[in-house]
Amino acid sequence: MLRIGLLTSGGDCQALNATMRGIVKTLENNCKDGLEIYGFEDGYQGLIYSRFRVMTPHDFSGILTRGGTILGTSRTPFKMLDTPEADGVEKVPAMVQTYHKLRLDCLFMLGGNGSTKTANRLAQEGLNVIALPKTIDNDTWGTERTFGFSSAVEVATECIDNIHTTASSHGRVFVIEIMGHKVGWIPLYAGVAGGADVILIPEIPFEMKNVISTIERRMERGSRFTIVAVAEGAISKEDAKLSKKEYKKKLAERTSPSIVYDIAREIEATTGRETRVAIPGHTQRGGEPDAQDRVFATQCGAEAALGCLAGEFGYMISQIGGKMTRTPLTEVAGKLKYVDPECDLIREAKALGISFGDE
Repeated sequence: MLRIGLLTSGGDCQALNATMRGIVKTLENNCKDGLEIYGFEDGYQGLIYSRFRVMTPHDFSGILTRGGTILGTSRTPFKMLDTPEADGVEKVPAMVQTYHKLRLDCLFMLGGNGSTKTANRLAQEGLNVIALPKTIDNDTWGTERTFGFSSAVEVATECIDNIHTTASSHGRVFVIEIMGHKVGWIPLYAGVAGGADVILIPEIPFEMKNVISTIERRMERGSRFTIVAVAEGAISKEDAKLSKKEYKKKLAERTSPSIVYDIAREIEATTGRETRVAIPGHTQRGGEPDAQDRVFATQCGAEAALGCLAGEFGYMISQIGGKMTRTPLTEVAGKLKYVDPECDLIREAKALGISFGDE
């Protein structure tokens, strides 16, 4: 009898259910000795407090197109992993105890960077762990793709598409906040796909004078509107020179809700153009997964299950060079995959006339 645990950790995304379905269907079709499934509720919290559901393959039927996660999710910050819970429970020992109590043969963890660091820690504690790369941000090291990214780009792109018509009708500048605190993959792809005129991402510090110049040039050419796509974590060249402590203090002192409001205010004051802010927010995490995410999530689930059946553990399922592979957790944990400012897409976007605020 093969006993497996499943959990989804960190922020949700559109293809978590599709991935779990891929794991379970593959195991069901290829495991000859029977299968017991334990679904842990609300991420690592379920593993810590032994909150789980005994599930069957039938529970994973009909969820390919369903967004979110049927198990629920939560964040258990890695930096707090050795800090006891509020009730005194030691996290790591409790997770190890639950794993052994249920006599699990493998724990499948669907999560992003912080969750993968915790998975690596559990592997170091002797547990059989396989991680699967979940994050809308596409910032997981060791894989070219993460499930959730494609769907989030679709949502963000649709937002930009919709803003175009109202921006054109009223002759306005729109500043659209796209998810991406530390990396700019979503605003970059959605900005190019949606025809944004300015794209600001964390990897390329910007100067407002360059953003203003782009808007003014468009005005001179007779354009009625400008679309500015801004990552949540976009940063000015001035702020990029600050130390982490200084920058954190500056953020704490900010009176506006986020950087997009500061950018919009300065654009309107300098150009005189009516400027509005649009924030798609958590809609970028919601809804059904698109076709690309369904395919990739299914591939990840199948590859993880096949690895488990082969008795191989301690890695994250990855796609490199278009091929599915396995990257050791020790290589993945603690690393972020940033946008390369010199990459082809940015070079091509600049050739199109898209400004990144750096020149």
